[in-house]
Amino acid sequence: MKILLIGSGHVGSAAHAALAPHHDVIVASRSTSPSVDITDAASIEALFEAVGTVDAVVTTAGKVPFKPLLDLTAEDYAGGIAGKVLSQIDVVRIGLPYVTDGGSFTMTSGVLAREPIRTGAAASMANGALETWVMAAAPEMPRGVRLNAVSPSVLESSPQHHRAFAGFPPVSDEAVGHAYRRAVEGTQTGRTHGID
Repeated sequence: MKILLIGSGHVGSAAHAALAPHHDVIVASRSTSPSVDITDAASIEALFEAVGTVDAVVTTAGKVPFKPLLDLTAEDYAGGIAGKVLSQIDVVRIGLPYVTDGGSFTMTSGVLAREPIRTGAAASMANGALETWVMAAAPEMPRGVRLNAVSPSVLESSPQHHRAFAGFPPVSDEAVGHAYRRAVEGTQTGRTHGID
């Protein structure tokens, strides 16, 4: 399969390690060529025009603010929705004509949709919204195109985040990669593949 993987951070690297031995994977991020900023619809359109038809799209990019609840502003909440939810929805909305019949989109949410941490209210909101959208949108996807999400916990390879996720056993990059491979190569749609 020809797969477009958007995002090159820890989660994106885990997805790449699992998918690249089996597929033709094109990685796009703000620092690659072609590049993409998923908060900019024109940038997403330019990426798909550059890459052309693909069999699957995996998005591991997204940004949300982490602040104590009483410090979160309306702009923070709006930024979380724009940076994590609307941006990934735009990848599906704009990219759908470029995905082959029976292809797939895989989005990325996170464990905070199911389990809270201090300073994580905006992230929980965004992750929950994304997972709910995947569930609701999947039955309406045309041409047999599947839509799923992967929702990992904190990664072993991200020790800088372990303290914020006290009591959350870090998950291996390999386990996260397997979830992306399952979403891309499997038959499910409308599902969130949790890894915790």
